[in-house]
Amino acid sequence: MRTVSAATGALRALDRLESEAIHIFREVAGEFDRPVILFSGGKDSTLLLHLAVKAFWPAPVPFPLLHVDTGHNFDEVIEFRDRVVAHHGLRLEVARVQDYIDDGRLAERPDGTRNPLQTVPLLDAITRHKYDAVFGGGRRDEERARAKERIFSLRNSFGQWEPRRQRPELWNLYNGRHRPGEHVRVFPLSNWTELDVWHYIAREGIELPSIYYAHRREVYLRDGMWLAEGPWGGPREGETLLEKTVRYRTVGDGSCTGAVESDAADIATVIAEVAASRLTERGATRADDRLSEAAMEDRKREGYF
Repeated sequence: MRTVSAATGALRALDRLESEAIHIFREVAGEFDRPVILFSGGKDSTLLLHLAVKAFWPAPVPFPLLHVDTGHNFDEVIEFRDRVVAHHGLRLEVARVQDYIDDGRLAERPDGTRNPLQTVPLLDAITRHKYDAVFGGGRRDEERARAKERIFSLRNSFGQWEPRRQRPELWNLYNGRHRPGEHVRVFPLSNWTELDVWHYIAREGIELPSIYYAHRREVYLRDGMWLAEGPWGGPREGETLLEKTVRYRTVGDGSCTGAVESDAADIATVIAEVAASRLTERGATRADDRLSEAAMEDRKREGYF
């Protein structure tokens, strides 16, 4: 009997995941009128864009990109975002939370985090441009609420997620039917894990922002997380800035995205580190998910990614 090595099995698994994602992109292109890809420059949205390029090559990606910008971004990520957009010749719309704060449509939160404030600019952009399908990089292994969501996730006319309206998805058949004013969130990476993502990044040679790899940075400890100083604020009384070797497993609003101590400076060592971890990247480094037991689900019901 022939045996399949673990490495060969992993490659075949990546091929299946890639094929599924490409199939989803093409299904959406054929079924919807105005899709858009959420793109922040983080690893999952960069992988999403890489798959979209593959799905339609040699034609250009037929969708624009949308970034809901909290204004609390890491400089390395914004520089990378703009460089990737220019390289592929794509159109990027940026919906800025700061604009909503400046004109009074939103107010700063007492805790300083802007992640929950992204919902209104996102829904306004969807309504303004009449997007009927919105691609996101969410994965089921990240968080319990995301594990409940289908690959095609119907949102009502207010952009809200209603778990009871989730549709069955059998034999790779996706139901994109929606009423006027409704839209569908589409998650081609649903069945990927963080480790799958990194194996695929290694296989494809996908470039990422430098902060995903070990580097020296001044950070301070808060609630068990290493946070960086920035325009979102800095250490409070009793918190001390220390220079440490860290990297980021996920990238979001700087006020609530923590770094992890790490010497993983290349893809091989990152993969080894992720394989040994027993916490998802959101569970380990996203303070906004710790607001309550159902923090993510509550935000999704309101229209969050």
